[in-house]
Amino acid sequence: MVEAVLIDLFSLPANSQSNMQGLLHNTMEAIERCSAMHAPCVYVMCCQRQGNERKSEQEFLLPDLRGFQSLKRRLEVIHAQTTAAALYTIKQRLDEKDLSIVKVILPTLRKDLMKVYIDHLFTAVYQFEFEDLQMISDSESLQISEHQHEGQILPSQDVALIRSEIQMYLESLPSLKGELTILRSSLIPDDIFLHGFTTRTGGISYIPTLSSCNLFSSSKRRDPQVVVKENLRRLANAAGFNPEAFHRVKVDHANAVCVMGKTEPDDYDGIVTDQKGVTLAAPGADCIPVLFADPVRRACGAAHSGWKGTLLGVSMATVNAMISEYGCNVKDILVVLGPSVGPCCYKLPHESAKEFHRIDPKCVRLFDSASPYIDIRRATRILLERGGILPENIQDDSVTDQNQNITYCTACHPDKFYSHFRDGPNFGTQIGFISIKD
Repeated sequence: MVEAVLIDLFSLPANSQSNMQGLLHNTMEAIERCSAMHAPCVYVMCCQRQGNERKSEQEFLLPDLRGFQSLKRRLEVIHAQTTAAALYTIKQRLDEKDLSIVKVILPTLRKDLMKVYIDHLFTAVYQFEFEDLQMISDSESLQISEHQHEGQILPSQDVALIRSEIQMYLESLPSLKGELTILRSSLIPDDIFLHGFTTRTGGISYIPTLSSCNLFSSSKRRDPQVVVKENLRRLANAAGFNPEAFHRVKVDHANAVCVMGKTEPDDYDGIVTDQKGVTLAAPGADCIPVLFADPVRRACGAAHSGWKGTLLGVSMATVNAMISEYGCNVKDILVVLGPSVGPCCYKLPHESAKEFHRIDPKCVRLFDSASPYIDIRRATRILLERGGILPENIQDDSVTDQNQNITYCTACHPDKFYSHFRDGPNFGTQIGFISIKD
């Protein structure tokens, strides 16, 4: 069942107010007739000409809207100077109400353009259907037809213009929830490496569980890739790295490692390089983003270590890749564990907890319970030390000086970090990143 209707009047000329009134009135009648049992939210998208006051533009539309009793509380006229701005505003309204099924009523010539905008600004969470908007002069009502003809592929230059318009609009948006903040480790020498762990502030993601510097997009979440890209651009500007030379692990919750410059695996949770100016990153929203640095051989790496990856030894697999590929000495490699869910909050079923108990009983609390508390950080440290990493070359939450601690519990700090464990399936993601300075 359609939850929202978007009426696209954006392309109508500014001097066609009377036509727009009739078009809108007839469209409302059609929607009201078809929605007697379930009144959807209705958004009317109009162009706000530069220099015009928004109020005066709305005034000529409002009289015709007052008669639609079933719709008037669920109808909003959206004025903006660009399609990107109007559509993004409507997306915010949909997300506020948790709506996903949308009917778009628009002129036939706008359909292919609109599909490109939607592909960029929305994810697979949303469902769209399109109907043609046609005026018939000798009829009292608007004809809405279900022509689902195959649209022509837009020229590449038109798609590029749409992308540019979206990018410019997103770049103009203010940062949310405060300034962008980066946590850095005192263990990694900053004269050789650029590195850090992000927090959730300083981006443009507005959905509460994703707000505001979400750095991961998927088909199951409401943050599109263009928003994540803008958050990354702002991070890159603040941190000083090139977002075009940015490589994030392809999370598989396993132990495969990608070596930059070699054939890229389909999925991998670790990545290493000795190339200058290339930024490596690992996500985390409870799972541990782990950074690796060898100041002697000038090589670095990043790994994503959840409970499965921890048991599979992804951190030592990343260390071993640095040793085999770049001739690193295990005693020179520095390892920093970023913000992640702590043993104060994280539980696993008893069968999974057994595996951590085998690593060390101290990795499990309340072992005899159905869902014991698990310390994936301690398990990671133990496995790294067994692999030859010096204890003093590992930084985690065991540091005695809490001013140096950056391995915060993500679940305990909702103001600073995202947490899948705490926030549920539509969660945001922070990252750890590292590169070798030029």
